Amino acid sequence: MKIVNLIFQIVIITFIFAVLLFWNTAFDSAFEADRACHTKLTSYLINSDNYGCDHDTETHKWILFENLQGGKANIIEIFRYKFL
Repeated sequence: MKIVNLIFQIVIITFIFAVLLFWNTAFDSAFEADRACHTKLTSYLINSDNYGCDHDTETHKWILFENLQGGKANIIEIFRYKFL
């Protein structure tokens, strides 16, 4: 029974650590994520006007993307922010 309890404690600690790491690696607000996206976008504007930043309201992320031919887009980087 002690081994089962030890394994359960390790799983719980790992889960808590993963949640805290996930929470702390996000930007604090949508404004900060937007600012980071547009700051990174300035390095791509020299090459082409096919790059842009867009806000995805379903996943609460800012996305830096490149427009490709045929109406498709290539996601370059995702800027996640804390929601709630």
